[in-house]
Amino acid sequence: MDLYKPTHIVLLSSPGLGHLMPIIELAKRFQIHHNFKLTILAITSQTSHTESHILKSATNPSLYNIIQIPSPNISSLLPVSATVCTRIFLTMRHSIPSIKSALTNLTLPPSALIVDIFGTEALPLALELNIPRFIYVASHAWFLSLYVYSPVLDKQIQGPYIEQKEPLKIPGCKSVQPNDLVDPMLDRYNLEYKEYLTVAKNFSKSDAILVNTWDELQHRELKALNDGDGELSSLLKVPVFAVGPLVRQAESEIGQASESVIQWLDKQPKESVVYVSFGSGGTLSNEQMNELAFGLELSEQRFVWVVRACASTTEAVDAAFFTTGSGGDGFGDELDDQIGKHLPEGFVERIKNKNVGLFLHEWAPQVTILKHPSIGGFVSHCGWGSVLESLTNGVPIIAWPLYAEQRMNAALLVEELGVAVRTVVSPGKNVVEREEIASLVRKVILVDQNGKRNHVRERVKEVRVSAEKALLQGGSSYNALSHVAKIINKQDFVCVSKNMDTDGDDIKDRKNQ
Repeated sequence: MDLYKPTHIVLLSSPGLGHLMPIIELAKRFQIHHNFKLTILAITSQTSHTESHILKSATNPSLYNIIQIPSPNISSLLPVSATVCTRIFLTMRHSIPSIKSALTNLTLPPSALIVDIFGTEALPLALELNIPRFIYVASHAWFLSLYVYSPVLDKQIQGPYIEQKEPLKIPGCKSVQPNDLVDPMLDRYNLEYKEYLTVAKNFSKSDAILVNTWDELQHRELKALNDGDGELSSLLKVPVFAVGPLVRQAESEIGQASESVIQWLDKQPKESVVYVSFGSGGTLSNEQMNELAFGLELSEQRFVWVVRACASTTEAVDAAFFTTGSGGDGFGDELDDQIGKHLPEGFVERIKNKNVGLFLHEWAPQVTILKHPSIGGFVSHCGWGSVLESLTNGVPIIAWPLYAEQRMNAALLVEELGVAVRTVVSPGKNVVEREEIASLVRKVILVDQNGKRNHVRERVKEVRVSAEKALLQGGSSYNALSHVAKIINKQDFVCVSKNMDTDGDDIKDRKNQ
């Protein structure tokens, strides 16, 4: 190995903000703490205004280089029933030639390749270049555990998973209720499920897996994944490094909309405002929008609501995944007529007259909002990126899962971590009524008769401290990423040992065959 050649990591992101932004944050971490050269290959959708904005604003030659690769036209390959996940799987598969071209034409040869879970079919390209290859799971260890064990469940269980009467057991981990399963497992006869299982089998083709969580938060699951004698570990065959929580920092550029939000929040009491947002892709039905509006009003609590046009009766709850921000910009008095049509008549005017709420259109400076001391709760779709942004700012969550692994995330937050409350009915499939919404908001924001807040508030502050410690020098996640950096710097070696702690201790290497 040339000792004078800079270490150059290439990171591959699939389409969607929930995939792009975690890759960017991982790249930043490698650059800041290890001074690596970074290149991000971003497969873009070309249909999201916000995606374009993020790519433009995230470009920072001093930290990393971003190469945008337009998504191939796969419209003729998509079945009528194609889900968002199916579309991403096929997009990434047919992007392999473009990815290979980008890799081979880099001025500085890559030292390692890191892909997200939709990009695992690009791993053989790293083998061709004789460089280490990693998979970055921008979610949590329980999700990874289910993913790894899915091929076994596929053989064990007959018929639809959703019809099972008992929770699905995962060795060494919390069991999963059928209703909380990830979307691809809801219909095992759909193409999405076949693609999902393909990725599960590709995990062992990497040299290691990075996951966006930390040891103190999920020690049990990480131990099960890394225990050399355990069933999960035997299936996986490669080590797992918990390197999180990797989250965005507060927006550096404060635009007009951001300034308006901050000015309004500055006037509100501490921890008195609930922030309402369903992520970059989530949409609600017209009926649910009305119930949410009335529920917020009925709660008599302050709120900031990121409003997106309602889904039509034929659209899925993730209908905005590829079009985030494409409906235009606006805030306050500029909230457009189309959005207003989807809210109850007179609702916007009443809220403005009472000065108890603020409306944002399509997109918001979420990290800036969650960091503000007046925020006391977050009505969230439970996308893992949003979850981490909430937890690292000590904000309790009202879980409103819609798609992907969000139901599983909600179960983790409520049942395991105790940092969230959850609706009784499943949002997206049923309408959550206004009385329940109001009750959940009050439960998180208000004090009880003894002058104490719901226990979730105290618990989320403990989790915030835990997260901060994990990322500090000497913390579990800091050490884990340092071990990954060492593997990458030993370019002619790959990591194969499973007999290690979850922070990467006692790791052993062998020659790359």
